[in-house]
Amino acid sequence: MAFGIQKSFFGRLQEKIEDVLFMRPEIDEEMLDELEEALITSDIGMETTMKITGKLREDVKKMNIRDPEGVKARIKTIVKELVDKGEAHKLCDQVPLIILMIGVNGGGKTTSIAKIANKLKKEGKTVLLAAADTFRAAAIEQLEVWGKRVGVNVIRHQEGADPSAVIFDAIQSAKARKIDVLICDTAGRLQTKKNLMAELEKMYKVIEREYPEAYRETLLVLDATTGKNAVSQVKEFGEIAEITGIVLTKLDGTAKGGIVITISDEFGMPVKFIGVGEALDDLKEFDPEEFAEAIFE
Repeated sequence: MAFGIQKSFFGRLQEKIEDVLFMRPEIDEEMLDELEEALITSDIGMETTMKITGKLREDVKKMNIRDPEGVKARIKTIVKELVDKGEAHKLCDQVPLIILMIGVNGGGKTTSIAKIANKLKKEGKTVLLAAADTFRAAAIEQLEVWGKRVGVNVIRHQEGADPSAVIFDAIQSAKARKIDVLICDTAGRLQTKKNLMAELEKMYKVIEREYPEAYRETLLVLDATTGKNAVSQVKEFGEIAEITGIVLTKLDGTAKGGIVITISDEFGMPVKFIGVGEALDDLKEFDPEEFAEAIFE
């Protein structure tokens, strides 16, 4: 199975498209209208859906496509082109690297940090974690628990401390130990967007001042089960941070994979990782071709 995940990942989208294609004897406007409805109701936005079906209509005429299999193949190609952002899907491989992880509480941010740390450690890189979500004691404790499980150190302060002070100390420690990758947990309180923006700006300034030579990634963690709400979070966080990629969690056992297409198309953002389970190894690098293939397995 593509990505090593359950078929239910794409179950609803796959079934709806196939129902439309194979319940009709010929390709006509009514069938294309039904395809539009199938896409829209599978967590693919209206704008993206219109782009897919508009291109499909052009191709059906231009390529003289006459059978459902041909339509299915064209949709697969169109989707692959929409989600493919080339090398941007890959996490920066240069060191030293600082990764800022952002996202609302409960979206899987802390576990994603642990999974990325585990992946990087297995690749032979040294990793350090910074518990800069200081507004929740639970967030600090959770990161420490995961740090122990992965076997990496965590820089922390007390609850309520200045997050930028944690980043400062973590940078000094990373430099002293010659750490390859520093991963920073940050708060995700969209209801106080102005405060969060100021907090992130302060963190960026500390990084620029203390570690200007470090490469940077800002990854937004999204819970796939929230569907279109996850798409709105991309817009909200995109207004306050320079996002370089998406980590989409909880794709195991859900049929909301359509949001990958919407995020990739409407925001031009690469999906770098997908979370497909609770285990440390259940974080997969996103592959556009495998994604498109998985829709029609």
